[in-house]
Amino acid sequence: MGMGSAMDTLCGQAFGAKQYHMLGIHMQRATIVLTLVSIPIAFIWAFTGQILIAFHQDKQISTEAGLYARWMIPSLFAYGLLQCHIRFLQSQNIVLPLMICSGITTVLHILFCWALVLKSTLGVRGAAIALSMSYWVNVLLLALYIKFSPACKRTWTGFSREALKDIPKFLKLSIPSAAMICLEFWSFEMLVLLSGLLKNPKLETSVMSISISRNKETKSLQHLISLFSYSTRVSNELGAGNPQAARFAIHVTVSITIVEGLIMGSILILIRNIWGHAYSSEREVVTHVAEMMPFLALSHLVDGIQCVLSGTARGCGWQKFGAFINLGSYYIIGIPCSVILAFVAHLGTKGLWIGIICALFLQDVLYVIITVCTDWEAEVKKARDRVYDSGAPHDSTISLGTTA
Repeated sequence: MGMGSAMDTLCGQAFGAKQYHMLGIHMQRATIVLTLVSIPIAFIWAFTGQILIAFHQDKQISTEAGLYARWMIPSLFAYGLLQCHIRFLQSQNIVLPLMICSGITTVLHILFCWALVLKSTLGVRGAAIALSMSYWVNVLLLALYIKFSPACKRTWTGFSREALKDIPKFLKLSIPSAAMICLEFWSFEMLVLLSGLLKNPKLETSVMSISISRNKETKSLQHLISLFSYSTRVSNELGAGNPQAARFAIHVTVSITIVEGLIMGSILILIRNIWGHAYSSEREVVTHVAEMMPFLALSHLVDGIQCVLSGTARGCGWQKFGAFINLGSYYIIGIPCSVILAFVAHLGTKGLWIGIICALFLQDVLYVIITVCTDWEAEVKKARDRVYDSGAPHDSTISLGTTA
């Protein structure tokens, strides 16, 4: 649902420009677009098992994955709506309700899993149903908050036909947003597919899946930093006409991310021999996971910086640049390096992950170059034009801030 990340730019800049009613319009447009896009994706999910088998993956693993994907289809539509609600609130710096709703959903998710996975015979189907139910509960809680909370009184004014207008302009930003995010996510999914072609596919795919799962878990903390502290902040400041404040935020956030990356990386290395036990009781799997942890620690640090700088791209509306950077980093450098190191140098799963580290490092370099060379005063003007083009009434009070 990368198309929803266009709201990071549109809602954030509109809020900074004090065009509050436009946030509700942007959310409705995003909801329409994401719901329509989910339909063809649902058909792909319905045939996931056959697709994996066509790519010469293990038949048993492919069948189970296909079964899980089919039962996950209801969650696809819920996840799209969830992303719209989350970004709508994030752009207003409304964080506590998000945390509370997520906490309630987490407690209910544990109950759903207990009932549908442990106490039933549904197996992977129960896990998929539990996750779908949790997503829909989270959507409902956030929708009720937005509807009745005084904090959203100015930004949510009800459903409007205006949301049906200028959808092509929304797509002009949302399609590169989707490409930017999906190109990154797909590269990690390709690692799982490639690991299935190694000599011991069950072991290698298990280790790779655990590694990617660990990467997603720790990366969620990085996304909290980049979304709450920087992506939202930079879009708000640009919309408000404060280029220096937007530029200053990057220094603070990068510093926080580096410190967090070093701490988390150290923890991952220290617990490398016990982390695998959380996912498997097989000694061989635990041993291979322990060997992967130093590489995961390094990727966490490098990826953290990338998260912040890609947050810059979303806040400024540079999604096209981000899409090209991700395409070059992952598919011209990263994946080819992974293939060479894994299959030619015979490094296996470690080789696959080292290739991705190369891609992440290249991302950091390219994003740093673009960020350093940016004319922030010009970005304020672009933000102002974007707010007006999206349907907001022209307001001459939006101007450049102090640029001392």
